[in-house]
Amino acid sequence: MEASKVYFTNLRTSPSSNLPTKMERLVKRAGIETIDFKDQFVAVKIHFGEPGNLAYLRPNYAARLTALLRKLGAKPFLTDSNTLYSGGRSNAVDHLQSAMENGFNPISAQCNVIIADGVKGTDYREVPLNGTYCKAPKIGAAIADADIVISMNHFKGHEQSGFGGALKNLGMGSASVGGKLELHSSSQPVIDRESCTGCGVCVKYCAHDAIRLGKDKKAAIDYDKCVGCGQCVALCQYEGAVPGNGDTSERLNHKIAEYAKAALLDKPNFHVNFIMNVSPECDCWNHNDAAIVPDLGILASFDPVALDQACADLVTKAPALGGSRLTEKHPHEQLEGQDKFKLVHPDTHWQAGLDHGEKIGLGTRTYELVTV
Repeated sequence: MEASKVYFTNLRTSPSSNLPTKMERLVKRAGIETIDFKDQFVAVKIHFGEPGNLAYLRPNYAARLTALLRKLGAKPFLTDSNTLYSGGRSNAVDHLQSAMENGFNPISAQCNVIIADGVKGTDYREVPLNGTYCKAPKIGAAIADADIVISMNHFKGHEQSGFGGALKNLGMGSASVGGKLELHSSSQPVIDRESCTGCGVCVKYCAHDAIRLGKDKKAAIDYDKCVGCGQCVALCQYEGAVPGNGDTSERLNHKIAEYAKAALLDKPNFHVNFIMNVSPECDCWNHNDAAIVPDLGILASFDPVALDQACADLVTKAPALGGSRLTEKHPHEQLEGQDKFKLVHPDTHWQAGLDHGEKIGLGTRTYELVTV
């Protein structure tokens, strides 16, 4: 397979070339202007950051990119989908508030925000894919209905997938709440009887009539009827309905690749990764631990698989930062040239997602790095 071009710029600046300017120069050099944006709805897929986490991308970058998109004739909007777990982004009301507080608002980011899968995570489109694991991924409606998808991705560690980059942001991040259940779990949801309050919301909204309240006023799932859509998990405000057994890292990464393909299917797309504040875990946590490597740069490509591979290679080559979880766990080792994400999260297997992405035609792991 022919190598994909991945464009890279370091973080050195000057009075005439600040970081937003360098990012704009990078994406132009990488060919973003070859996309026909005229009157097209453009979903700019980004992570707004869980409240309390400060490692997420600064909204200044989104402001510069969406300004460029509008100049090219686009109708851009910033978007992300709701979370499966409870927190500051589990429904559109709290999610939008979190985004606004973190600077993703018309003043700081100079762009409107749309939560992709609606108020309760139930607004999605099933995208026929017939994948190995996911036959029809449940993609948030705002992303599925967009004409073009642009991803802006904070490249960092992740406790389940190894790292989070373009594929993670697109695959997991575009999935509706029910889609996230499909990604995370190899089984149907279960009822935590201690947490269940018997409110009946899951009974009312189960589209398959699979839930009933028992004599003890606790919910019970009829697994002969349950299809694993995850809406009970999405709607429960008491953590009474929860995901079943989790997938292995390898299987999870395979599913993420299939969801990423569904989010991009038949749409022009382009991707930007930021290797900054490389925290050991996801921006979904309400905190961010110290970075494990120095800030390295910004990369852009039409190929999300090649982009993530290039970023992983740069992090592997980089020196480790003292005072981080990485050096705390491996204090006497030479870490330059080692797989730092595997060292931090030994049970993960990030390569599986890129391998599967290549297998299903999402991109290639073979790349040419072009310095801008």
